[in-house]
Amino acid sequence: MTRYILRRLAAMPFLILGVVTLAFLLTAVTKGDPLTAIISDRQMNNPEVVAAARAKWGLDRSLPERYLIYVGNLLQGDMGTSFITRRPVAQDVLYRLPATMELVIAALIVGSSMGITLGVLAAAFRNTVVDHVARLFALIGSSIPVFWMGLALLYVFSVKWGIMPGPGRVDPRAALPPSVTGFLTIDTLLAGHLRLFLDALWHLLLPAFVLGWAVAGTISRLVRANMLEVLSREFILTARAKGAGERRVILRHALRNTLVPTLTVIGYSFAYLLTGAVLTETIFSWPGMGSYAVEAARGLDFPAIIGVTIVGGVIFLITNLITDVAYVVANPRVRLG
Repeated sequence: MTRYILRRLAAMPFLILGVVTLAFLLTAVTKGDPLTAIISDRQMNNPEVVAAARAKWGLDRSLPERYLIYVGNLLQGDMGTSFITRRPVAQDVLYRLPATMELVIAALIVGSSMGITLGVLAAAFRNTVVDHVARLFALIGSSIPVFWMGLALLYVFSVKWGIMPGPGRVDPRAALPPSVTGFLTIDTLLAGHLRLFLDALWHLLLPAFVLGWAVAGTISRLVRANMLEVLSREFILTARAKGAGERRVILRHALRNTLVPTLTVIGYSFAYLLTGAVLTETIFSWPGMGSYAVEAARGLDFPAIIGVTIVGGVIFLITNLITDVAYVVANPRVRLG
């Protein structure tokens, strides 16, 4: 496993370079002038101002030259400066990434828990009311768009009934604790603010549920199908013949043999949640990478767009590596090659 991990880590820089190249080329061929995000419409009519702006931001150079300069700066940890915020993109990413990771991890926990539980119940009570309800719940989560579900649940639970908080990570009147990890739930605990921790957790619940529901639908259907296939195998019949209880048969024998394909879906679901977070963060006013990407796309902020793409690619590669290693943990008979 050590050799496998080292090989994957050695290949990562080349894969990241491919992501950087594609993102850079796509932004270069995009129709639209990034100067509209840098200078005002009135200044666009002044050739001297336009020329000065192009020279300052390097837009007067050729595409290969800009690419080489960008890669060289990237190797030094410099992702460029945002056209909109006028701050280094790396600084913006470090500020916003923890909020997105907190939301995505919570959504993955919620979605995986719901999906595995519903899949196991649907397989254990096949063709019963429990099975039909679980499959209907999964179908709804997979079919309804995230943005519509987010708006509907936010209106019902926050506006109409008032039992859930509104958009944002905490109450806007609350004083935030010192940022240590960027994860608000962790930082509030480190600061000893239990009430603020509960408030942050309460604000996190609804967007995490909305984002994780779609993942739960996919996972539950996969778990149900694999569980039904495993439950018909001979070793399950042998376990039952030896007197093993039904709960032990399902949880210890059947479920464990369905974890490898389930881990694959959970791993790729992490990348799906990162993209789905764009809409969810916009709806719930979540100050993360998703809302940052939307603002960058609207303003043709090319350095920010490329920076978000790079971070997403790196997270996706790391997630794939962790998923492959988790195969061996779930089933020691799996060999990585």
